[in-house]
Amino acid sequence: MSLRTVVHAARSLSTQPFKSRVRRWCARRYATTAPSSSIPALKPSVYGQPLYPSHPHLMKPGEITPGIPAEEYERRRRALMDSLPDQSLVVCVAGQVKYMSGKIFYKFRQASDFWYLTGFAEPASALVLEKAPSVPRRYRMTLFSAGTDPAAAQWDGARMSHADVVRHLGADDAQPVDALPAALRALAPRFDRVYLDLPPSASSRRGRPSSPKSLLKYLAPDALSRTDYDVLLDAFSSSKRKPLAPEVGRLRSIKSEAEQRVMRAAADISARAHAKTMRFAQPDMSEHVIAAHFEYLCAREGSLRPAYVPVVASGANALTIHYTANDQLVRDGELILMDAACEYNGYASDITRTFPASGTFTPPQAALYGAVLAAQKALVALCSAAAGHSLAQLHRASCDLLRAELARAGLPCPASGALAELYPHYVGHPVGIDLHESSHFERNEPIKAGMVITIEPGIYVPPSPAYPTHFHNIGIRIEDEVLVGEEHPIVLSVNAPKEIVDVEGACQGQLGLEPL
Repeated sequence: MSLRTVVHAARSLSTQPFKSRVRRWCARRYATTAPSSSIPALKPSVYGQPLYPSHPHLMKPGEITPGIPAEEYERRRRALMDSLPDQSLVVCVAGQVKYMSGKIFYKFRQASDFWYLTGFAEPASALVLEKAPSVPRRYRMTLFSAGTDPAAAQWDGARMSHADVVRHLGADDAQPVDALPAALRALAPRFDRVYLDLPPSASSRRGRPSSPKSLLKYLAPDALSRTDYDVLLDAFSSSKRKPLAPEVGRLRSIKSEAEQRVMRAAADISARAHAKTMRFAQPDMSEHVIAAHFEYLCAREGSLRPAYVPVVASGANALTIHYTANDQLVRDGELILMDAACEYNGYASDITRTFPASGTFTPPQAALYGAVLAAQKALVALCSAAAGHSLAQLHRASCDLLRAELARAGLPCPASGALAELYPHYVGHPVGIDLHESSHFERNEPIKAGMVITIEPGIYVPPSPAYPTHFHNIGIRIEDEVLVGEEHPIVLSVNAPKEIVDVEGACQGQLGLEPL
């Protein structure tokens, strides 16, 4: 087509009426205007978090969080308040948004105790519970939150209105978070005990509590008058203040039937992802690709985040317990130790498997793997309330079992302290909303039915002359998530292969599993 023809066509089009030109353009097959019958309705997001009216694909009627109904949150709060003396006040604050740098924030995760008591997913919030034996529910609940703000919603999404906080979360009253200092100033003198936990100090090791001033700064950095500040500081610094976390921790240690169902689902998603990742992993593949594939499999099943930074440790990297660099290439003949699991509907899972990159264990690898597996299975069998063991007793049993099994495998421990070099970590820990629910767990008390714990013995052989050369640089850990039963344990991670024949079958594609 010549330039003259193009110019003539353009002039001809420009002389047509505008409406005529629009009709012709919109009639084209690639027009962006869809028939009115196929235009989807706007997605409702007025609650600030998933609830049944806006997310029926995730929630059932009456649930505050997926799998956990409003009645259960009510039972949790009532159990907490019933366990406290008269004249008790509870103050539980939400988590804070954390920042990577500047204004670049991490995905928000709610403070665990606040989540357990409310199911409320927003930051900048606080729960106040007043023990009140004279009212039918035996306590009064006020939830302080940001409320609706159209300008903030344009940037950060909707927030739940105070009316919806009362309607959906069961609060007796809902107030702006700015009203919290004045409310606490009025309440504190009326109660003999104030149960609360101070926010962790950013500079303290492991986020240990700092001082009452940090709580006041978090609750209302600019809204406190000097008088309010002094009154509250005196109330929170006095002998009236009691730690809240141990009281909530005792409730959290025993999982309800609803929690058990959610944790079964979380463990099953992770377990099946382990099995499929065994099929996916190959020599010359990067560890981080294997980790990404595992996380993709979990996300496809509904997980919104991993429960922790995954460990995909090939070869000698497995000697580092918390190896998270995941930046080496897998070599043929190496083992891959993968400690990875998802968080699902607010609950963590925790699973570790060790498998051969080539699809088949070498004889030394199989010998050590068999030793760890035999010890692990014997320990799992002890995880019942009827057996009466504490976690500390299970750990001592794990040392005895590993020492005996390693000797049978041809790796005797030459000195009394040698096992600590080969097995430097503890046998397990409680799991729940937090990956490690250990801060208020007593290792020397017998485990109880309804607890969920991990059982994870491991062996890590350094390249030392003290050990046979063919075992050097082999790291093996087998970790299951176990629901403690009255008479028998229930392995929640049962669908992650761990018998040698099953692990090799998964790696070789003989179990009918596809890598995707």
